[in-house]
Amino acid sequence: MHSEELNKLVCDSLDELKGVDIISLDVRDQTDLTDYMVIATGRSDRQVKALAQHLIEQAKAHGVQPMGVEGLDRAEWVLVDLCDVVVHVMQRETREFYQLEK
Repeated sequence: MHSEELNKLVCDSLDELKGVDIISLDVRDQTDLTDYMVIATGRSDRQVKALAQHLIEQAKAHGVQPMGVEGLDRAEWVLVDLCDVVVHVMQRETREFYQLEK
């Protein structure tokens, strides 16, 4: 799957479960580690966890195996590394504190 298609799959998956403030950043000019960084907010730890788990299921269903998943237990900030797309799903306070978009 091309990185553009994977990026769309990620954004659509997060939107399906009502992720908030979903943004996708094309970082190909800034790093060789990934093509896109997607950031989304969940309204609670339960929603953050559900968003991340749904995203992982959708990726696997399309033949993309996550390289790594961090933070699923606490669900304050979950990072899902899909190689060409790195996804950050956070609670609002965490997102406002770290301001990854900036």
